[in-house]
Amino acid sequence: MLTILGRESSINVRKVMWTCAELSLEFERQDWGLGFKDVNTDEFLALNPNAKIPVLLDGDRVLWESHTIVRYLANRQAPTALYPQDAWQRAKVDQWIDWQACELNPSWSYAFMSLVRQSPQHQDAGQVQASLSAWAQMMSILDKQLAQTQAYAAGPAFSLADIILGLSIHRWLNTPFDRPKLQAAEDYYHRLASRPAFLEQCAGFP
Repeated sequence: MLTILGRESSINVRKVMWTCAELSLEFERQDWGLGFKDVNTDEFLALNPNAKIPVLLDGDRVLWESHTIVRYLANRQAPTALYPQDAWQRAKVDQWIDWQACELNPSWSYAFMSLVRQSPQHQDAGQVQASLSAWAQMMSILDKQLAQTQAYAAGPAFSLADIILGLSIHRWLNTPFDRPKLQAAEDYYHRLASRPAFLEQCAGFP
């Protein structure tokens, strides 16, 4: 049995949960962080010195960083269509996973903390607007890619990249602001949101 440490409202925890569901992997989840068990304790820091969720326990194996975890789970179940064995096809999946972490995720951070989390430390109107503008710019890049593929982020087949990006679009559509219309991204989101694993693990939180 796999154990996922982290609260359900965390987008990074839901990446792991959705992946497990797509791979038919049973798991249990324990609430850690933001109102639950403290990640700044010796117990948790022994598992992840960064004091961040999620952490995956697979027997005596311990992993942190959500994108590393989902890749591990796919490799653990290999072969799987979620993470192609062909080097070129896998690189295209990795490209969009890494883009989400390095480009898309930083763009929304300030705005999301302000508008959804209502963080007192994130209430500068100028920084909120800058974050929203950057977020829209990044999302337009994804929208253009989806308009080209007419299917999924890395091509015609559903992959790990779509789990990562599907949750990102879920957050985009559920953050309260006047967002530009991105039709290809919205159509893509509706395809993903109809998947049983998404409905089971991911639909309840922005």
